[in-house]
Amino acid sequence: MIPVYNEEKDLQPCVRRLHDHLTRTFPYSFRITIADNASTDSTPLVAERLAGLIPEVENFRLEQKGRGRALRTVWSASDAPILAYMDVDLSTDLNALLPLVAPLISGHSDLAIGSRLARSSRVVRGPKREFISRAYNLILRGSLQARFSDAQCGFKAIRRDVAQILLPLVEDTGWFFDTEMLVLAERAGLRIHEVPVDWVDDPDSTVHIVKTATDDLKGVWRVGRALATGSLSLDRLTRPFGDDPRDRDIMDVPKGLARQLVGFCVVGGLSTLFYLLLYSGFRQFTGSQSANALALLVSAVANTAANRRLTFGVRGRGGAVKHQAQGLVVFGIGLALTSGSLFALNTATSSPAHSTELAVLIAANLAATVLRFLLFRVWVFSDRREGDEPPATGVPSDASHLPPAFRAARGPHAPGAPFIPHAPTPANPSTDPSAQWPQPSHPSQQPLPQRPAASPHDPDPTTRFRAGEAADGTWRDATMQLQPVRRPHDTDPGDAR
Repeated sequence: MIPVYNEEKDLQPCVRRLHDHLTRTFPYSFRITIADNASTDSTPLVAERLAGLIPEVENFRLEQKGRGRALRTVWSASDAPILAYMDVDLSTDLNALLPLVAPLISGHSDLAIGSRLARSSRVVRGPKREFISRAYNLILRGSLQARFSDAQCGFKAIRRDVAQILLPLVEDTGWFFDTEMLVLAERAGLRIHEVPVDWVDDPDSTVHIVKTATDDLKGVWRVGRALATGSLSLDRLTRPFGDDPRDRDIMDVPKGLARQLVGFCVVGGLSTLFYLLLYSGFRQFTGSQSANALALLVSAVANTAANRRLTFGVRGRGGAVKHQAQGLVVFGIGLALTSGSLFALNTATSSPAHSTELAVLIAANLAATVLRFLLFRVWVFSDRREGDEPPATGVPSDASHLPPAFRAARGPHAPGAPFIPHAPTPANPSTDPSAQWPQPSHPSQQPLPQRPAASPHDPDPTTRFRAGEAADGTWRDATMQLQPVRRPHDTDPGDAR
């Protein structure tokens, strides 16, 4: 896809150059869609003429401006398994196009972006744009904890099945669309592949830098606030696209233990400093026991909230009150340990020094911290047991997350009943050849032996499917099978390729 607005001069050479490159070098079938964002010059006529001359070119007219609006509209309507876009100025070298889509075709990644800020990228542009680009990405890293390196490079691709669920969550219709899409995808745990690109700045670019920067900062504030309040339903995106090793139950390997320990230690260290500051403040006007209780209560509430979000990855407001109530029980245990330590110190010494009190409290808090982590892990934020709540894949148990065409294809569905993918079964497979499933011809695609059918006496007879499992119960390669397009010049000995 090529989004354009008043690009009557650049559109034709861009499309012809892109079409020539794809025809010569691209091993898959392709389609070029021109998305006209309400142009007021002769861009629509140029686009219509190109669509009439080149079979692989289509023209799409929008009556409203906005690159994000164009991307959402065209991508949502496309039936292509891989969706990509690039700017009309072709600042990005086209040799990066195949590396961009390759990890999506293989199923390894969910999104792919070109990066002008990668170490191996070769970029030619002025100091002003270089400063703005790097400053913007620093803002994203500091405010939204973004880990991707280049949000605004006009060279991106996404798998269609990912786009169907991700795009409805993106609100922006302008230049911030790319950033919002990437932030939501990253927060949901989707895999983003970065491709170093060769990029040459277009000196005639029509982008209004000040207005775009202002709109981007407003978008950063809106998305950051939504993430902080838990108003975004990212559970719809959490691990719905294939097998994730973090979802596997492996003997003697607790899930996420190392990451949880690191997060808990960081939160615990900050909480201890916060507690000691509160205790020193409260100790100015009250006794040691009262100051300890007040400081521990305030820091316990903050500690539970921080561990809930940062250590154990619980987002949203659901269960927050219950977790805080359980955290107060853990606080009571910590209070007993620290208060008992102070009582023992006051019993042994009538007037202990303030530094001695702090040392005793630090030792008692270390013991309480170990106990707190164990209680948080096995009780407060314990992993959901199977059957208690919906699966952790983030896909609803019914078909509400599926596109309308998919819901129509699977027929009526009782509300609340589990959604089980299935394939049509012929009435008599042995006598009805037309009802047989097509057998793969390539040896690598031969199905493995079928799994035994579930017994009605099994404790959980619900049929479950994982990545790579076909609807008929067999296991096949989970990668996309896009057939190379054979052209006469592909085997031309004179071709330099």
